Amino acid sequence: MGPMISFADYERHDALGLASLVSSGEVHPRELIETAIARVEEVNPRLNAVVHKLYDRARAEAARELPGGPFRGVPFLLKDLLALLEGTCTTNACKMYVGQIAPRDSEIVRRQRAAGLVIFGKTNTPELGILPVTEPALHGATRNPWSLAHTPGGSSGGSAAAVAASVVPMAHGGDGGGSIRIPAACCGLFGLKPTRGRNPLGPFIGEGWHGMVVEHAVTRSVRDSAALLDATQGPDLGAPYVAPPPERPYLEEAKREPATLRIAFTADSLLGSSVHSDCAAAAQDAAKVCERLGHVVEEARPPVDRHLVSRAWLTLVSAETAAEIDLVSRSSPKKPRASDFEPGTWMLAQAGRVFRADELAVAVHDLRMTGRAVARFFEKFDLLLTPTLAAPPPQIGALLPKPSELAVLAALRALPHAAAIRKVLDTLADRAFEFAAFTPLANATGQPAMSVPLYWNEGGLPIGVHFMARYGDEATLFRLAAQLEGERPWGRRRPAMGAMAT
Repeated sequence: MGPMISFADYERHDALGLASLVSSGEVHPRELIETAIARVEEVNPRLNAVVHKLYDRARAEAARELPGGPFRGVPFLLKDLLALLEGTCTTNACKMYVGQIAPRDSEIVRRQRAAGLVIFGKTNTPELGILPVTEPALHGATRNPWSLAHTPGGSSGGSAAAVAASVVPMAHGGDGGGSIRIPAACCGLFGLKPTRGRNPLGPFIGEGWHGMVVEHAVTRSVRDSAALLDATQGPDLGAPYVAPPPERPYLEEAKREPATLRIAFTADSLLGSSVHSDCAAAAQDAAKVCERLGHVVEEARPPVDRHLVSRAWLTLVSAETAAEIDLVSRSSPKKPRASDFEPGTWMLAQAGRVFRADELAVAVHDLRMTGRAVARFFEKFDLLLTPTLAAPPPQIGALLPKPSELAVLAALRALPHAAAIRKVLDTLADRAFEFAAFTPLANATGQPAMSVPLYWNEGGLPIGVHFMARYGDEATLFRLAAQLEGERPWGRRRPAMGAMAT
């Protein structure tokens, strides 16, 4: 059965809009799936956004009676990281995971499917979700629909590229340091990172990166993000963190006008050393828009020791990377080897084995105390407004290790020397967050945050602006986001590739 809905009609609607067409009987879920599949086949050779195709499975599912949820019949893509779909492999863009088949759905996937979403593929991600660009050795680089020479960001880069190219109106993502908000900023989309513990991570994961990881989605519309969070939020069995329950549905919050908000604003880097003029201009423009809307904007920044946070972050992520490799080896018949991982991933794991247990505990303590200090800052302000990133989307390959760096990593792989590994990690800490200079703070503190697409630079690349709210206060973010969407309706903007009809 070929697509019967025109692509122009398909891409004009957000996910709730497509679900409305299904519920009214105007289209059948099979038509939506066929249209989405046709779009993948058209644009994916240039984008490399979808790395696993589950077409036959989706066709069979769409032909059956689907759950009557808010997204009944809407095509959906899963990021190829963390989320497990029964009977399929989640590779995490790593050779070590290839061939491992999920025995059941992750809880968040179960809830997404119960909401009526039809999963028909998985999207590209950097290996183990570590880098802020999507260029894994296993699957190759994903490209940005706004400019094929540039990255869509990461780690949910494949999902963001697919949404920006109108393959789907929204796609799954995860965020441990900005991995929803970074690609949203690079691809001109809305990206919300929920509060720690808002969405489930079980049953296969106890917690991600000591509570820094949370899953949700990249979307084109604010209301889709709100309705999806309504469908998936809430703790699962044994969850180590439980977010404060929402006062009302988030979709309802997105329809409510925000009160006059006290917004702190800074365009100065929080975790790096400099900010590109395009990104500073985007944040300054957003501040002016907020003032026009009646909000009170004041220049202020939270007390953050960037060197302490960077070193604590890398200590924690190194330990988690080493643990991840140890854990996957339990379920794999083969022993992990350096050749099964990218050089940077293996080096992080080596560092994770060099650090002592007390050093990991101190790193977690430092991040928790940063969270305490930032929470005090939010006693005065409702939101913190910054750029999402410190630079526009870089070109493909720009943030990957240079040949000289690869030579150092190869030497350490052959002769792992503790002092040398520590020195390399110290060097990395000094520049780890030059690009992603704003987003990791919300992961460290557990607070909700969002990237909003209000600005494009002269080169036609999207430049996101970032808002961070108090712990548990997604409601304020959704209210302001909907207000900004009404003021600057970004959903009408499409990259040339995204507007190309099938």
